[in-house]
Amino acid sequence: MAAAGAEPGCDPGGGARFFCTAGRGLESFLMRELQARLEATQVEYTSGKVFFTASSDLASMKKLKSAERLFLLIKKQLPIAVPSLSRGKILNEIQRLVNDDPGSWLKAILLWKELLECDAKREKVSQRDTNPLKRKVGENEIIIAKKLKVEEIQMVEESHREGQRDRQPKYYLEQGDAITKTEELQEQGSQNDLVKAADTENLEDLTFRVSCRCSGNIGKAFTTQEVGRVVGTALMKKFGWRADLRNPHLEIFMHLSDAYSVVGIPLFRVPLASRTYIQTAGLRSTIAWAMASIAEIKAGALVLDPMCGLGTILVEAAEEWPNCRCRHKAWMLLFLTSHLGKSSS
Repeated sequence: MAAAGAEPGCDPGGGARFFCTAGRGLESFLMRELQARLEATQVEYTSGKVFFTASSDLASMKKLKSAERLFLLIKKQLPIAVPSLSRGKILNEIQRLVNDDPGSWLKAILLWKELLECDAKREKVSQRDTNPLKRKVGENEIIIAKKLKVEEIQMVEESHREGQRDRQPKYYLEQGDAITKTEELQEQGSQNDLVKAADTENLEDLTFRVSCRCSGNIGKAFTTQEVGRVVGTALMKKFGWRADLRNPHLEIFMHLSDAYSVVGIPLFRVPLASRTYIQTAGLRSTIAWAMASIAEIKAGALVLDPMCGLGTILVEAAEEWPNCRCRHKAWMLLFLTSHLGKSSS
Protein backbone atom coordinates (compact mmCIF):
# COMPACT_ATOMS: atom_id res chain seq x y z
CA MET A 1 0.00 0.00 0.00
CA ALA A 2 1.10 3.54 -0.59
CA ALA A 3 2.44 5.59 2.24
CA ALA A 4 0.37 8.47 3.49
CA GLY A 5 1.59 11.81 2.33
CA ALA A 6 0.27 15.31 1.72
CA GLU A 7 1.87 18.61 0.94
CA PRO A 8 2.68 20.47 4.18
CA GLY A 9 0.15 23.05 5.24
CA CYS A 10 -2.34 24.00 7.91
CA ASP A 11 -5.19 23.12 5.57
CA PRO A 12 -3.81 20.84 2.84
CA GLY A 13 -6.00 20.96 -0.24
CA GLY A 14 -6.31 17.21 -0.66
CA GLY A 15 -6.23 16.56 3.06
CA ALA A 16 -3.76 14.46 5.03
CA ARG A 17 -4.03 10.87 6.15
CA PHE A 18 -4.57 10.17 9.84
CA PHE A 19 -5.66 7.25 11.95
CA CYS A 20 -7.23 6.83 15.35
CA THR A 21 -7.16 3.92 17.73
CA ALA A 22 -10.52 2.86 19.13
CA GLY A 23 -11.89 0.33 21.56
CA ARG A 24 -13.11 -2.91 20.06
CA GLY A 25 -16.67 -2.41 18.83
CA LEU A 26 -16.42 1.40 18.75
CA GLU A 27 -15.02 1.62 15.21
CA SER A 28 -18.44 2.31 13.67
CA PHE A 29 -19.12 5.10 16.19
CA LEU A 30 -15.75 6.67 15.41
CA MET A 31 -16.31 6.45 11.65
CA ARG A 32 -19.64 8.30 11.95
CA GLU A 33 -18.12 10.89 14.26
CA LEU A 34 -15.20 11.54 11.90
CA GLN A 35 -17.56 12.12 9.00
CA ALA A 36 -19.88 14.35 11.01
CA ARG A 37 -17.35 16.34 13.02
CA LEU A 38 -14.40 16.58 10.59
CA GLU A 39 -16.10 15.87 7.23
CA ALA A 40 -13.51 13.13 6.81
CA THR A 41 -13.22 11.19 3.57
CA GLN A 42 -11.72 7.82 2.59
CA VAL A 43 -12.74 6.44 5.97
CA GLU A 44 -11.82 2.80 6.47
CA TYR A 45 -11.18 0.61 9.44
CA THR A 46 -9.49 -2.47 10.72
CA SER A 47 -10.00 -3.95 14.16
CA GLY A 48 -9.06 -1.26 16.69
CA LYS A 49 -8.06 1.41 14.13
CA VAL A 50 -9.85 3.84 11.82
CA PHE A 51 -7.98 5.49 8.91
CA PHE A 52 -9.24 8.69 7.28
CA THR A 53 -8.37 11.77 5.25
CA ALA A 54 -9.11 15.23 6.66
CA SER A 55 -8.13 18.88 6.30
CA SER A 56 -8.95 19.81 9.90
CA ASP A 57 -6.68 21.54 12.40
CA LEU A 58 -5.62 20.10 15.75
CA ALA A 59 -8.25 22.08 17.66
CA SER A 60 -11.04 20.38 15.69
CA MET A 61 -9.52 16.91 15.96
CA LYS A 62 -9.05 17.35 19.69
CA LYS A 63 -12.85 17.32 20.04
CA LEU A 64 -13.16 13.68 18.96
CA LYS A 65 -14.91 11.72 21.70
CA SER A 66 -14.94 8.10 20.55
CA ALA A 67 -11.21 7.89 19.72
CA GLU A 68 -8.50 6.73 22.07
CA ARG A 69 -5.49 8.33 20.35
CA LEU A 70 -4.90 10.30 17.15
CA PHE A 71 -1.94 9.82 14.78
CA LEU A 72 -0.62 11.38 11.61
CA LEU A 73 -0.11 8.45 9.25
CA ILE A 74 3.38 8.04 7.79
CA LYS A 75 3.06 4.61 6.24
CA LYS A 76 0.56 1.75 6.00
CA GLN A 77 1.47 -1.36 4.05
CA LEU A 78 1.04 -5.09 3.88
CA PRO A 79 2.37 -7.15 6.80
CA ILE A 80 5.86 -8.63 6.89
CA ALA A 81 5.73 -12.32 5.89
CA VAL A 82 7.38 -13.65 9.03
CA PRO A 83 6.99 -17.45 8.51
CA SER A 84 8.70 -17.38 5.09
CA LEU A 85 11.70 -15.26 6.11
CA SER A 86 14.76 -15.80 8.26
CA ARG A 87 15.39 -13.64 11.32
CA GLY A 88 17.96 -11.50 9.50
CA LYS A 89 15.65 -10.88 6.53
CA ILE A 90 12.81 -9.88 8.86
CA LEU A 91 15.06 -7.26 10.44
CA ASN A 92 15.94 -6.00 6.95
CA GLU A 93 12.23 -5.70 6.14
CA ILE A 94 11.70 -3.66 9.30
CA GLN A 95 14.56 -1.35 8.33
CA ARG A 96 13.01 -0.91 4.88
CA LEU A 97 10.01 0.77 6.52
CA VAL A 98 12.40 3.69 7.02
CA ASN A 99 14.91 3.35 4.19
CA ASP A 100 12.68 2.57 1.19
CA ASP A 101 10.63 5.77 1.18
CA PRO A 102 12.32 8.60 3.13
CA GLY A 103 10.24 11.16 1.23
CA SER A 104 7.04 10.06 2.98
CA TRP A 105 8.77 10.47 6.34
CA LEU A 106 9.99 13.99 5.54
CA LYS A 107 6.57 15.09 4.22
CA ALA A 108 4.89 13.74 7.35
CA ILE A 109 7.40 15.50 9.63
CA LEU A 110 6.91 18.82 7.83
CA LEU A 111 3.14 18.49 8.08
CA TRP A 112 3.42 17.55 11.75
CA LYS A 113 5.51 20.66 12.44
CA GLU A 114 3.10 22.86 10.53
CA LEU A 115 0.09 21.50 12.40
CA LEU A 116 1.82 22.27 15.69
CA GLU A 117 2.80 25.77 14.56
CA CYS A 118 -0.74 26.55 13.40
CA ASP A 119 -2.15 25.34 16.70
CA ALA A 120 0.37 27.44 18.66
CA LYS A 121 -0.56 30.54 16.63
CA ARG A 122 -4.26 29.88 17.20
CA GLU A 123 -3.65 29.62 20.95
CA LYS A 124 -1.80 32.96 20.97
CA VAL A 125 -4.57 34.69 19.03
CA SER A 126 -7.18 33.21 21.33
CA GLN A 127 -5.34 34.44 24.44
CA ARG A 128 -4.82 37.90 22.91
CA ASP A 129 -8.52 38.25 22.01
CA THR A 130 -9.60 37.34 25.53
CA ASN A 131 -9.81 40.82 27.08
CA PRO A 132 -10.06 41.54 30.82
CA LEU A 133 -13.79 42.30 30.56
CA LYS A 134 -14.55 38.85 29.13
CA ARG A 135 -12.41 37.22 31.82
CA LYS A 136 -14.31 39.17 34.48
CA VAL A 137 -17.66 38.05 33.07
CA GLY A 138 -16.46 34.46 32.99
CA GLU A 139 -15.29 34.65 36.61
CA ASN A 140 -18.65 36.08 37.68
CA GLU A 141 -20.50 33.24 35.92
CA ILE A 142 -18.35 30.69 37.73
CA ILE A 143 -19.02 32.37 41.10
CA ILE A 144 -22.78 32.48 40.44
CA ALA A 145 -22.80 28.83 39.36
CA LYS A 146 -21.00 27.79 42.55
CA LYS A 147 -23.40 29.82 44.68
CA LEU A 148 -26.40 28.17 43.00
CA LYS A 149 -24.80 24.78 43.54
CA VAL A 150 -24.30 25.49 47.24
CA GLU A 151 -27.91 26.69 47.62
CA GLU A 152 -29.29 23.58 45.92
CA ILE A 153 -27.19 21.35 48.13
CA GLN A 154 -28.31 23.18 51.26
CA MET A 155 -31.97 22.66 50.29
CA VAL A 156 -31.39 18.92 50.00
CA GLU A 157 -29.59 18.83 53.34
CA GLU A 158 -32.44 20.65 55.10
CA SER A 159 -34.88 17.95 53.95
CA HIS A 160 -33.07 15.39 56.13
CA ARG A 161 -34.76 14.76 59.46
CA GLU A 162 -31.48 14.63 61.35
CA GLY A 163 -29.94 17.46 59.36
CA GLN A 164 -26.72 15.52 58.88
CA ARG A 165 -24.14 17.10 56.68
CA ASP A 166 -23.46 15.02 53.63
CA ARG A 167 -19.89 15.22 52.38
CA GLN A 168 -20.67 14.39 48.78
CA PRO A 169 -21.72 17.92 47.67
CA LYS A 170 -18.49 19.29 49.15
CA TYR A 171 -16.67 16.68 47.11
CA TYR A 172 -18.26 17.97 43.92
CA LEU A 173 -17.29 21.55 44.73
CA GLU A 174 -13.71 20.54 45.40
CA GLN A 175 -13.75 18.40 42.26
CA GLY A 176 -14.80 21.41 40.18
CA ASP A 177 -11.76 23.33 41.43
CA ALA A 178 -9.53 20.33 40.74
CA ILE A 179 -10.87 20.11 37.18
CA THR A 180 -10.03 23.76 36.54
CA LYS A 181 -6.49 23.33 37.89
CA THR A 182 -5.95 20.14 35.88
CA GLU A 183 -7.12 21.81 32.67
CA GLU A 184 -4.73 24.71 33.25
CA LEU A 185 -1.76 22.42 33.92
CA GLN A 186 -2.45 20.20 30.89
CA GLU A 187 -2.98 23.24 28.67
CA GLN A 188 0.30 24.74 29.84
CA GLY A 189 2.19 21.48 29.32
CA SER A 190 0.76 20.99 25.82
CA GLN A 191 1.61 24.57 24.90
CA ASN A 192 5.22 24.05 25.99
CA ASP A 193 5.44 20.93 23.82
CA LEU A 194 4.06 22.85 20.83
CA VAL A 195 6.55 25.68 21.25
CA LYS A 196 9.43 23.24 21.73
CA ALA A 197 8.63 21.33 18.53
CA ALA A 198 7.83 24.41 16.43
CA ASP A 199 11.14 26.07 17.38
CA THR A 200 13.14 23.17 15.95
CA GLU A 201 13.76 24.60 12.49
CA ASN A 202 16.42 22.12 11.38
CA LEU A 203 15.02 18.59 11.01
CA GLU A 204 18.43 17.13 11.84
CA ASP A 205 18.14 18.62 15.34
CA LEU A 206 15.02 16.61 16.15
CA THR A 207 15.06 14.19 19.04
CA PHE A 208 12.82 11.13 18.94
CA ARG A 209 11.79 7.88 20.52
CA VAL A 210 10.09 4.84 19.03
CA SER A 211 7.05 3.14 20.57
CA CYS A 212 6.36 -0.30 19.11
CA ARG A 213 3.56 -2.78 19.29
CA CYS A 214 4.07 -6.23 17.84
CA SER A 215 1.32 -8.83 17.57
CA GLY A 216 0.81 -12.09 15.73
CA ASN A 217 3.79 -13.92 14.26
CA ILE A 218 6.20 -11.03 14.50
CA GLY A 219 5.34 -10.58 18.16
CA LYS A 220 6.42 -14.18 18.74
CA ALA A 221 9.69 -13.71 16.89
CA PHE A 222 10.78 -10.32 18.29
CA THR A 223 10.21 -8.20 21.37
CA THR A 224 9.05 -4.60 21.07
CA GLN A 225 12.43 -3.47 22.41
CA GLU A 226 14.26 -5.30 19.60
CA VAL A 227 12.03 -3.80 16.92
CA GLY A 228 12.30 -0.34 18.47
CA ARG A 229 16.09 -0.58 18.54
CA VAL A 230 16.23 -1.55 14.85
CA VAL A 231 13.88 1.26 13.79
CA GLY A 232 15.65 3.81 15.97
CA THR A 233 19.04 2.93 14.51
CA ALA A 234 17.67 3.22 10.98
CA LEU A 235 16.19 6.66 11.73
CA MET A 236 19.45 7.95 13.21
CA LYS A 237 21.43 6.76 10.19
CA LYS A 238 18.93 8.01 7.63
CA PHE A 239 17.98 11.42 9.03
CA GLY A 240 20.62 12.20 11.66
CA TRP A 241 18.05 12.45 14.48
CA ARG A 242 19.09 11.87 18.07
CA ALA A 243 17.30 9.40 20.35
CA ASP A 244 15.81 10.78 23.57
CA LEU A 245 13.64 8.37 25.55
CA ARG A 246 12.63 10.83 28.28
CA ASN A 247 11.56 14.06 26.59
CA PRO A 248 11.77 13.87 22.78
CA HIS A 249 10.45 16.36 20.25
CA LEU A 250 8.90 13.54 18.28
CA GLU A 251 7.43 10.13 19.02
CA ILE A 252 7.21 7.46 16.33
CA PHE A 253 4.51 4.82 16.80
CA MET A 254 4.76 1.52 14.95
CA HIS A 255 2.35 -1.42 14.98
CA LEU A 256 3.43 -4.61 13.21
CA SER A 257 0.83 -7.38 12.97
CA ASP A 258 -0.35 -10.18 10.69
CA ALA A 259 -2.81 -7.75 9.06
CA TYR A 260 -0.67 -4.67 8.37
CA SER A 261 2.41 -2.61 9.17
CA VAL A 262 1.50 0.89 10.33
CA VAL A 263 3.74 3.83 11.24
CA GLY A 264 2.47 7.14 12.58
CA ILE A 265 3.13 10.18 14.75
CA PRO A 266 0.98 10.79 17.86
CA LEU A 267 -0.43 14.32 17.61
CA PHE A 268 -1.15 14.75 21.33
CA ARG A 269 0.86 13.69 24.35
CA VAL A 270 -2.33 13.05 26.34
CA PRO A 271 -4.78 10.50 24.84
CA LEU A 272 -8.08 11.89 23.58
CA ALA A 273 -9.88 9.45 25.87
CA SER A 274 -8.34 11.12 28.96
CA ARG A 275 -10.98 13.72 29.80
CA THR A 276 -9.96 16.63 32.03
CA TYR A 277 -13.52 16.83 33.36
CA ILE A 278 -13.56 13.21 34.58
CA GLN A 279 -11.49 12.79 37.74
CA THR A 280 -12.68 9.39 38.98
CA ALA A 281 -12.12 6.21 36.97
CA GLY A 282 -15.37 4.49 36.07
CA LEU A 283 -16.91 3.54 32.76
CA ARG A 284 -14.50 4.21 29.89
CA SER A 285 -15.11 7.75 28.59
CA THR A 286 -15.34 6.65 24.95
CA ILE A 287 -17.95 4.00 25.81
CA ALA A 288 -19.91 6.49 27.93
CA TRP A 289 -19.97 8.97 25.03
CA ALA A 290 -21.09 6.27 22.60
CA MET A 291 -23.92 5.22 24.93
CA ALA A 292 -25.02 8.83 25.36
CA SER A 293 -24.96 9.35 21.57
CA ILE A 294 -27.29 6.37 21.08
CA ALA A 295 -29.89 8.18 23.19
CA GLU A 296 -30.18 10.90 20.49
CA ILE A 297 -30.39 13.67 23.07
CA LYS A 298 -32.27 16.79 21.92
CA ALA A 299 -32.03 20.38 23.13
CA GLY A 300 -33.90 20.92 26.39
CA ALA A 301 -34.03 17.22 27.23
CA LEU A 302 -33.65 15.95 30.80
CA VAL A 303 -31.05 13.19 30.96
CA LEU A 304 -31.54 10.77 33.83
CA ASP A 305 -29.44 7.71 34.56
CA PRO A 306 -30.95 5.88 37.55
CA MET A 307 -28.11 3.32 37.54
CA CYS A 308 -25.44 5.99 37.11
CA GLY A 309 -22.61 4.55 39.21
CA LEU A 310 -19.97 7.28 39.00
CA GLY A 311 -22.10 9.21 36.51
CA THR A 312 -19.73 9.06 33.53
CA ILE A 313 -22.56 8.86 30.98
CA LEU A 314 -24.24 11.91 32.55
CA VAL A 315 -21.01 13.90 32.50
CA GLU A 316 -20.29 13.01 28.87
CA ALA A 317 -23.86 13.96 27.92
CA ALA A 318 -23.55 17.30 29.74
CA GLU A 319 -20.27 18.09 27.98
CA GLU A 320 -21.38 17.08 24.49
CA TRP A 321 -24.92 18.52 24.66
CA PRO A 322 -24.67 21.63 26.90
CA ASN A 323 -28.12 22.86 25.80
CA CYS A 324 -29.63 19.97 27.72
CA ARG A 325 -27.88 20.25 31.05
CA CYS A 326 -24.88 22.33 32.03
CA ARG A 327 -22.12 20.66 34.00
CA HIS A 328 -23.09 21.78 37.50
CA LYS A 329 -26.64 20.54 36.94
CA ALA A 330 -25.30 17.20 35.82
CA TRP A 331 -23.28 16.95 39.05
CA MET A 332 -26.40 17.89 41.03
CA LEU A 333 -28.46 15.28 39.21
CA LEU A 334 -25.76 12.71 39.94
CA PHE A 335 -25.87 13.64 43.64
CA LEU A 336 -29.68 13.41 43.81
CA THR A 337 -29.69 10.07 41.98
CA SER A 338 -27.07 8.66 44.32
CA HIS A 339 -28.88 10.05 47.39
CA LEU A 340 -32.24 8.61 46.35
CA GLY A 341 -30.58 5.24 45.82
CA LYS A 342 -29.13 5.30 49.35
CA SER A 343 -32.50 6.34 50.86
CA SER A 344 -34.41 3.53 49.14
CA SER A 345 -31.94 0.94 50.38
